[in-house]
Amino acid sequence: MEPVAETTTLIKRAYWLVRLRWIATVCVGVGTFCASNVLAVALHGLALYSISILLALYNVSVLLLLNYLAKGKGKVRGPSIKTIIHFQICADLLILTFLLHFSGGIENPLSLFFIFHMIIASILLSARESYLQATFAVLLFGLLILLEYLQFVPHHCLRGFIEHCSHLNGFYVVGKYFVFTTAMYTVVYMASYIATKLKKTEEAYRKANILLRRKDRIKDEYVLRVTHDIKGHLAAIQSCLDVVIRKLVGPLNERQKDLISRADSRTCKLTYFVKSLLKLTRMRLMNNLEMDIFSIRDVICGAVSVVETKARKKSITLNCNIERGVDKIFGNQFSIEEVISNLLFNAIKYTAQNGKVEINAKSGEDCVLVAVTDTGIGIPRNEVSKIFDEFYRATNANKIEKDGAGLGLSIVKQIVQRHRGKIWVDSQENIGTKFSFTLPKTFDL
Repeated sequence: MEPVAETTTLIKRAYWLVRLRWIATVCVGVGTFCASNVLAVALHGLALYSISILLALYNVSVLLLLNYLAKGKGKVRGPSIKTIIHFQICADLLILTFLLHFSGGIENPLSLFFIFHMIIASILLSARESYLQATFAVLLFGLLILLEYLQFVPHHCLRGFIEHCSHLNGFYVVGKYFVFTTAMYTVVYMASYIATKLKKTEEAYRKANILLRRKDRIKDEYVLRVTHDIKGHLAAIQSCLDVVIRKLVGPLNERQKDLISRADSRTCKLTYFVKSLLKLTRMRLMNNLEMDIFSIRDVICGAVSVVETKARKKSITLNCNIERGVDKIFGNQFSIEEVISNLLFNAIKYTAQNGKVEINAKSGEDCVLVAVTDTGIGIPRNEVSKIFDEFYRATNANKIEKDGAGLGLSIVKQIVQRHRGKIWVDSQENIGTKFSFTLPKTFDL
């Protein structure tokens, strides 16, 4: 069965033709009015206005059909949409031919719009299908000028635009038709060649992207297995060290106690790093989070109460401002708690004594905006773009805490993106940092 993504692309192309046709409908009506009433060109106004109305009705019909198919895009097949695209281009060429007939025929410069349709066909269709459309256009235009030359149909001369009608000049008619035919096939050849090259390049990028995602997943699964094993060994080491520290196997002298304490401290930090890496890897591998409705107001207040003690120890002023409209959102409460707590802990950690940390929450039309601002060390300008990268830590942050994992902000970004939100940072070194993120109030799973 054909991939849904390809069918969706074809539907978008069909909609694109509909949008272009609305422009053409307006241009036919306005152009007829201006040419007749402003430029005083002799036109068959009734026929041209009728074509404009017919074009609009036809476009509405195509739009309704596409809307019907789009609702069940998982069921409709690509060839069906391609048939509709073919039909639209053929119908457009036919309508353009009638438009030319009632506005000067071979003398009307709007015949150049056949070229425009050939470019569109070359973009949307295969090379073979584009050549078929070009042949159809050549036959239509040839039939029009032949019927007018043989006087089987009346010729509507553009009086006021040209001095002499040329539809009976055999040499002019043959020459114009030869140039027209050559132009049609030349345009299709050039446009199809370029479109084919672009499609091949796009397909190569698509396959490369799929391969990269597959390799990335394999890497994540490997990291998950390795870190899980490491975590188990670290837990065993930590248990042994705990027994020694608590002197359950005998007393320790000062030198032994110092070495064991340092080993325990390093093990704790390494365990925290492995847990963070495990958490990030699991998030990258998981496609869904368990979502429910919860109060983000309560989550923010809870996170603030948790970090208050740390802020008080450093004499940091901690402010919390939540707009009245901020309350229920749809998401994973535990993950959002982790985001807010992480940002607040970081703000306090990198803010000096007697500094200030503030969290603000505002309600938008369809999302909640949360911002954590501090008066801390800031981030060097050339490092701001890397701050959410895995394992990356700002150079000035390393001076304050050398053993950081560099995964906290990566986890924060992953969580926000999984909730279809956005996160960004504004920072000035030695002045302060502001982390802002948005969370949709609701979204379809």
